Amino acid sequence: MSKPVEHGFLRGRRRWRAGLSQLVSIFAGVSLGLLMPLVEFGPTVPARQVTDMLVAVGLGLLGSIAVIFSLLFLVVQWAATTFTPRLTLFRDDPIVWRTFAFAVGQAVFSITAALAIGNRARVSVVVPIIAVLLLLAMLAFLRALQIHSFAAIQLAPVLKSIGSRGRAVLGAYYSTRGSESPSPPLALPADHTTIVWPNPPAVLHEIIIDDLLEAATVAQVVVVLQVVQGDTLLYGASVADVHRGSLSAPTFLDALVTRHERTFDGDPLLALRLLADIALRALSPAVNDPATAVQALDEIEDLLTRVASVDTAPTYITDSSGHVRVVLSRPTLDDYVQIGLDDVIASATTSPMTVDRLRALLMRLTTHCRPEHAAMLEARLNRINGLDGPLSPFDTVGKSQ
Repeated sequence: MSKPVEHGFLRGRRRWRAGLSQLVSIFAGVSLGLLMPLVEFGPTVPARQVTDMLVAVGLGLLGSIAVIFSLLFLVVQWAATTFTPRLTLFRDDPIVWRTFAFAVGQAVFSITAALAIGNRARVSVVVPIIAVLLLLAMLAFLRALQIHSFAAIQLAPVLKSIGSRGRAVLGAYYSTRGSESPSPPLALPADHTTIVWPNPPAVLHEIIIDDLLEAATVAQVVVVLQVVQGDTLLYGASVADVHRGSLSAPTFLDALVTRHERTFDGDPLLALRLLADIALRALSPAVNDPATAVQALDEIEDLLTRVASVDTAPTYITDSSGHVRVVLSRPTLDDYVQIGLDDVIASATTSPMTVDRLRALLMRLTTHCRPEHAAMLEARLNRINGLDGPLSPFDTVGKSQ
């Protein structure tokens, strides 16, 4: 039997970290602002001039905060209309909320320090030096934010970023830690109870394996999940079957973490969904940009090649006694190909460049896949060959245009 699998991945704590960083920045700004005027080290300067400078910097940083929000709004809108509305790379980029947190913290420091100086005649030169150093750091943050925003509206960096995140998720999802030895098919009784989703539609973000394993062990049951991370849970749809006993639905549902949208945190199919969306938009009559579709297929092929050779069989999670308690379904290669290629194949009928690229992709993928997947890929290759007849010279070269 296999070992328990760590399916938390990144665990998606970005929003919590973003809020915490802002609180920490505000606290640090207030503390530093109150302490700096008390410093008596080194030469002194007129307090009035320092106060004016601090107030000007503090108020000016409010404009920087407005710039951050403007960049965020413009880049997100650009990505949604040019690539896909499901693309949230820039919105979730740590540089955005870190820059915002630093700007808020520095503004709080400047105003607090100005008020703390009060009616003093002179203050240490350390106060304006610290203010200038913080301002230079703020400029560095803004420069990094600007570079990231430019990258977020360019095709190649966006495709590279999606592919990199997809490879990271696949590497964690199919790590050998969860399948050190192949597990034989599990014999389960036909009788079982089904747990359905009782809430409005939601995206499965995380399965808390430890909680689910503990609940199944206490109830002495086997829980077979019918959904994977990234699936949309619909009202009344089956999410799990419980064998050899019963498990209360609330106990099981407490182990599921949901969100209103898909994220890269443990979702193995999201990268292919985004890349396919970009390719489909490029192939639409309104855009008609097959070269962009070919670039997206380059990343799609890389992800599919990585999945083609791995074992996508369900994962069996055992308790301390070695009894199987949780069975996790995992997407098969057919699921990945369906999301990454099927819609693109259907939309590529008027683009010889894309048809050639799809054919080369499937032919190379066939050489990497397990034997049981060959028929599935061959069927799609036959569909591609039926779009424009015989193989083209492109297939012998095997390179995208």
